[in-house]
Amino acid sequence: MATTEVSPAQVGAQGRPDARRGRPPRTFEQANRRLKWAMLAPALLFVGLMIVFPLAFTLDLSLTDAFGAVNADKRHIGLRNFLDALGDTRRFWPAARRTLVFTVGAVVLETVLGLALAMLMRKPFRCMRLVRTVLIIPLLATPVAIGVLWLLILDPTNGIANHLLAGVGLPRQEFLGSVSQSLPVLMLIDVWQWTPMMTLLLLAGLTTLPEEPEEAALVDGANAWQRFRHVILPMLGPTLATALVLRAVDALKTFDILYATKGAGGGSDFEVETLNVYAYGLTFDYQEYGLAAAVLVLFTLFIIGVVVLLRRRGGRKNG
Repeated sequence: MATTEVSPAQVGAQGRPDARRGRPPRTFEQANRRLKWAMLAPALLFVGLMIVFPLAFTLDLSLTDAFGAVNADKRHIGLRNFLDALGDTRRFWPAARRTLVFTVGAVVLETVLGLALAMLMRKPFRCMRLVRTVLIIPLLATPVAIGVLWLLILDPTNGIANHLLAGVGLPRQEFLGSVSQSLPVLMLIDVWQWTPMMTLLLLAGLTTLPEEPEEAALVDGANAWQRFRHVILPMLGPTLATALVLRAVDALKTFDILYATKGAGGGSDFEVETLNVYAYGLTFDYQEYGLAAAVLVLFTLFIIGVVVLLRRRGGRKNG
């Protein structure tokens, strides 16, 4: 009797219809993965357009001589706006310096104070919920409202701050009315508002740290500072780096409170004019849209550079 030999390929083809047509079998995981991306595609497309279009429009506008109106006739002039901005030693570079000084000063103070408060609040204590509630009050108000509040408190004539100084025999201060005091005062206002956020971020990181390394250091005879310096701080490194990046980016973009307290131009002598305030003035006061767009592009590159620098330093320390 003749027998018919069946090859393994034929057996596989009979058992797997998809393989007979040269296609791999579709599994539930593959179908689910494709469905996931299909469901996410509209949202990703919308977010992508909302990010890419404004950036592309601003970049294109920065290469033109747009003036008076965005939709007015304009011509492309290459990198002239960027060269004009970088060559402006009267407004651009002082504004960049103030932006950096404001950011570094505010973020350093907020980080130090926030870490100190987080360490104090790390262990449960009486009235802990009340303290945490009071701590977040500055975060509830808008920057404009906070600016108006501090304008009233620091008013040179009728403000409560000068009344308190006079009560203890100290001379009255101009505060926000002074060219030299305005930027430091606004830095302290920013510290008052945003230190609670740094405290909450770092406190959340502290609560996730394991207790065994600190207990082992305590058994070995390490004092409180040594445990903090060599045990707690290294373990808190990733959280601290993330908090620094988030707060630094936010401080670089500060505009509301500066404009609410000092008005257009950052004061009569541009004493608190940062790059944000400078770009706003170019846009809405002088209608130099092309130059304003170039300043914003440079400002964006500056922020990206700061973020990359902070991430690299944080990664190097954590490593």
